[in-house]
Amino acid sequence: MAVRLIRIIGEPVLHEATRPVTQFDDELRTLVADMFDTMAAADGVGLAANQVGVDLRVFVYDCPDEESGQRLRGVVVNPELETSEIPETMPDPDEDCEGCLSVPGEEYPTGRAEWAKVTGVDLDGSPVEVSGRGFLARCLQHETDHLDGTIYVDRLVGRYSRAARKALKRQGWGAPGLAWDPAAQQPADQEPADQEPADL
Repeated sequence: MAVRLIRIIGEPVLHEATRPVTQFDDELRTLVADMFDTMAAADGVGLAANQVGVDLRVFVYDCPDEESGQRLRGVVVNPELETSEIPETMPDPDEDCEGCLSVPGEEYPTGRAEWAKVTGVDLDGSPVEVSGRGFLARCLQHETDHLDGTIYVDRLVGRYSRAARKALKRQGWGAPGLAWDPAAQQPADQEPADQEPADL
């Protein structure tokens, strides 16, 4: 098992839809094991394969579930997302903040559906379903977005979108070739950010 570099916004693999998984083999198992290790090293609650540079439709999660009061941990291969209605109102800065391991150290209020469900398969190709409300729902939407080539900052509106654009420019992000090493807790190709990496 290994901790892999996490790609930073601007890397092309983050901005394109990933390929469906068709081979359920040892290579996939190694990738997923490394993703769990990388997520843990980064203090994350979710990680998509393209965040570690692999354009396959798979994500891992280790996320608190508000309904059960427990943490849920697992992997979803080839996920399909279903949600309740996404609010059209301005996100609440106290309730709706979101961060991303591919935009380390930044977080912004992001509108998300209160309930979400993903269906897909596990590492053996057997059906799997994960659903939840609140933070778990946010995590499921965030990770599925990644696999569709969407980063959460793409969903920001108004002043939050403007603030994110300024932050990306200030950090020098948005170009290919940037990554950070969660084992070292700093970007691999630049100076560390002022804040700790966010957690999705």
